[in-house]
Amino acid sequence: MAKQKDETPKRVNIVNRRASYEYSFLAKYDAGMMLQGTEIKSIREGNVNMQDGFCTFHPDGSLWVHNLSISQYTLGTYNNHEVKRERKLLLNKKELRQLANKTQEQGVTIVPIRLFVNDRGFAKLEIALAKGKKLFDKRDDIKAKDQKREMDRAREY
Repeated sequence: MAKQKDETPKRVNIVNRRASYEYSFLAKYDAGMMLQGTEIKSIREGNVNMQDGFCTFHPDGSLWVHNLSISQYTLGTYNNHEVKRERKLLLNKKELRQLANKTQEQGVTIVPIRLFVNDRGFAKLEIALAKGKKLFDKRDDIKAKDQKREMDRAREY
């Protein structure tokens, strides 16, 4: 009898840490993505950069993500995908209407914050309705994070 390899799938969880520093999140949504064949393989390897990503609405009412960089699959052939192409996000109509209405406000945008693969093997993008932080807000967050770190250190000793 041949030994079977341990087939536990590696959990893909790619987080955009820069977004939480630059924006305060008002609401979060999980959206599916329309991908090409080699894109999902690169996502499963973890070759994604979403630091400059943002979402916009097209005139037909659909939501698209821009500047989401999925590196080319190393074993791909001439059928490999473009690295920074626009990708359509899949949400239901109610969520799309809510997002469209909220983005009409001044200073509100939609940013990708996390990319993960769910239990069924589908790539999902967690997007957030976000408002940009001012410089003093960022300083307050850094100060709170430092205080929390000091409190955790004090508890250890």
